[in-house]
Amino acid sequence: MNSPVTHQAPAARPSASPQPSLPGPAGVRTVQAAFAFSLAALNLRIAVASLSPVLKEVQRDEHLSSFGAGALSTVPVVCFGAFAFLAPRLTRRFGPHHLLWYALLALTGGIVLRSVPGVLALFGGTLIAGAAIAVGNVLMPQLIKHDFAGRAGLMLGCYSLALSGGAALAAGVVVPLESATGWGWRQVLALWAIPSLIAALAWLPELLAPHRRSPNRRRQERGKQGGADTAAPALRALWRDRTAWAVTLYMGLQSLGYYAILSWLPTLLQDHGMSDSQAGWMLSFSSFPGMAASFAAPWLQQRLRPAFVAPLAAALLCATGFVGLLMSPVSGAYLWMTALGLGQGLAIGLALGYIVARSPDAHHTGRLSTMAQGVGYLIACLGPLGLGLLHSASGGWSLPVAVLLAVLVAQTAAAFGASRDRHVLASS
Repeated sequence: MNSPVTHQAPAARPSASPQPSLPGPAGVRTVQAAFAFSLAALNLRIAVASLSPVLKEVQRDEHLSSFGAGALSTVPVVCFGAFAFLAPRLTRRFGPHHLLWYALLALTGGIVLRSVPGVLALFGGTLIAGAAIAVGNVLMPQLIKHDFAGRAGLMLGCYSLALSGGAALAAGVVVPLESATGWGWRQVLALWAIPSLIAALAWLPELLAPHRRSPNRRRQERGKQGGADTAAPALRALWRDRTAWAVTLYMGLQSLGYYAILSWLPTLLQDHGMSDSQAGWMLSFSSFPGMAASFAAPWLQQRLRPAFVAPLAAALLCATGFVGLLMSPVSGAYLWMTALGLGQGLAIGLALGYIVARSPDAHHTGRLSTMAQGVGYLIACLGPLGLGLLHSASGGWSLPVAVLLAVLVAQTAAAFGASRDRHVLASS
């Protein structure tokens, strides 16, 4: 402060930051920070979605069995869950802004390594990319709460839109790129290291900003002041919190349905007589209504009352798509894919929104994000594997889709707790 403390005119400085404990970019820096954040989010699904369209080519060239190809597709989702639990420790060591930059660099390296000939490089690169994305998944809600507290709804919408848009872009462009360039799948997959490297470069100003001090310097300052960082809750405390579990289960169950459909929808449609190219297009088509719904989810979460209406609408839309796939999968495909895309897009937007809304500050958001996405994506692994086993055991798709409908019931039950206007650890 450059003047003595007075109590005569507290309103004389309306431009002063109202919350110095949560410094955030202003003016032009707000636009730059939002752009860099969205660009980073765009890369958190590209590495996964770009593999699916060329999986048969990868399987042929690397001599993978069907189990090996399935394992390659499952590795990233397992990483999303397992490596999420490392994020809090890494965040304490490096800080969230520096850690996201390191994660983007690791993602770039993993994508490049994945394209090197050899099964070891293929799986090793996929593992590194999945681990980097897992850390990014946990960090993004925390950064929204920290840097964009006054614009959380807008940034959540941008985050959800970027996730869906990145997946749609990668899935839709890989095969045309092969045809246009004459390259093989290795070269085309390696190209996706470019946007992740660009995202890392775009994030650099956030590290160089005056208010982004190094974690070591912050520790030294706290030590000189005789203080300690007691604001961050222990992750184990959330394991006993009902609201935290409701958010976690909602995240996990909606992800289970999403990854099950992502893995098996083309096969389901092909088994009912649809061509391979048309079946792949229907999966891509569903992402467009999904993008719109995920962007609108934060607004609907805030405006619709009672709060349970939004997740109920998401479940009903998904149920409409599932039932339609049972009754008339080919002739009504566009209708069912529209309903399914809207429902799943709304659900993921709500799941991410609950992580932010149920946390009183950025520290709690980081811990809740770790729990919800760590446990949630481990639950999601059951989707692709379970649906495949049920299809093999029953010889059809009625039982697998019926199980997905049952999962929707559990997802809706979890939404009762997740949508309540209550912070985690509120009683402590």
